[in-house]
Amino acid sequence: MSLFDRRTLLMLPLALAACGFEPVYAPGGSGDALNGKVQVSAPNDVESYLLVQNLEQRLGRSSGSVKDYQLDVNLVTQTRRAAIRTTNETDRYTIEGRARFALKSNQTGQVMTSGTVSDFVGYSAAGSTVSTLADERDATDRLMVILSDQIVSRLYAAPGLTQ
Repeated sequence: MSLFDRRTLLMLPLALAACGFEPVYAPGGSGDALNGKVQVSAPNDVESYLLVQNLEQRLGRSSGSVKDYQLDVNLVTQTRRAAIRTTNETDRYTIEGRARFALKSNQTGQVMTSGTVSDFVGYSAAGSTVSTLADERDATDRLMVILSDQIVSRLYAAPGLTQ
């Protein structure tokens, strides 16, 4: 005897529609409303450059000079020692990142949504100097991808951004 019932599967779209579910990338959805229409604030260091680059990849980059929205992002990172030997040598580091963001409408100047996202990544420092620097660079890249994904998810979930 099978517990699978096709009628339940067929009723799922109706249940999702009843709860206000709307696909992000559907025409008129928040993904469509933001795609290529957001100007991200200029970066001021390598980390913020990586964050802006990832945000522009996710939100789309258009060739037009007039944007509907301005996304201001303030990024703060801190590197901490995570695994220390008895000889006071560090074997592992963590990089903690926190990004405050605010999406403003260029037409009205109103803040559409804002918030803060944070996360951390780790990397090994047990190898050579070159491998430690490569691991740090890779960890920074990963952290910026994580933070940009969190920001974009918050933007897509914000109310009032549909066309």
